[in-house]
Amino acid sequence: MLLPEPRGALTSALFAALRTSPRTQVDVCVEPSDLDDATLALWVLHELSYRGFDDVDDAAEWDLGALAVRRRLEDDLERRMRERYAASAARPDTGDLAADLFTYIEQFEGPSLARFVQTTATRDQVLELLKWRSIYHLKEADPTAWVIPRLPVRAKAALAELQYDEYGGGNPNQLHQNLFTRGMRAVGLNEKYGRYVGEAPTEFLEMNNALSMLGLHRRLRAAALGHLAAFETTSSEPSRRIAQGLRRLELAEELAEYYDEHVTADAVHDQLAVRSICGTLVDDEPDQAEEIFFGAFVCMDMESRAAHAAFARWGVDA
Repeated sequence: MLLPEPRGALTSALFAALRTSPRTQVDVCVEPSDLDDATLALWVLHELSYRGFDDVDDAAEWDLGALAVRRRLEDDLERRMRERYAASAARPDTGDLAADLFTYIEQFEGPSLARFVQTTATRDQVLELLKWRSIYHLKEADPTAWVIPRLPVRAKAALAELQYDEYGGGNPNQLHQNLFTRGMRAVGLNEKYGRYVGEAPTEFLEMNNALSMLGLHRRLRAAALGHLAAFETTSSEPSRRIAQGLRRLELAEELAEYYDEHVTADAVHDQLAVRSICGTLVDDEPDQAEEIFFGAFVCMDMESRAAHAAFARWGVDA
């Protein structure tokens, strides 16, 4: 994968600097032109810790100048997320974390892209959505994998169990990333990792940035698990709807089967994520409870903002 096309002053300067690292240290003090510019810059800086870029030396991952830019952009993203969380509805607090978390997730209201795909979306709209979703699905579960070594024993074991399913139970043909790759190929999309980053709306990139940031910072480990809990809890039914929409449009069965897999798997993963992962973490580290709810909010809020952006792009009432 090559660096994408820049979207403003910051990405123009940053990408040029990354191409020269490590011969010269990244030294970029340029302010982003707008949120779109900042979001793409942060996505690229996070990607240095995943698969990197063919036109950037691998050593750039730990370039101190690049890390300084990343820290500045992450601070701004976290500030905005925490401000929205503080302004949102208060979370339940009965003392039963699992019950409260399920209630909190269930009560969140937002537009449903899955229902739109199930009933109304055109073929072109679905294919465009799949391009944007591929930015996450082609590295599905990877951001959460960063969290495993940062957890106490019970939460660590439970998260490893969930991740083992995400990674196909040891079978590369069942790896969820690979299932999505096959589905993209079957519907005529380019399955190359990162191929559609340049086409993704800011909100879809920011959704990925939030997940990467939570996974990459030890202090945000509980928020990463709250995000996981919300994601798994809200995945099974939307996956069923999307599979039905794909079949309504007579798109390739391989892609529908990817979503079928999540209907089954995530119906179990929600209990594992909420009770065995988040629940035991808070038993062992009670001070992390609020961060669990913050992470759950981030997941649902980012999904909602992405859905609003998609509907606005298509001229559809949310």
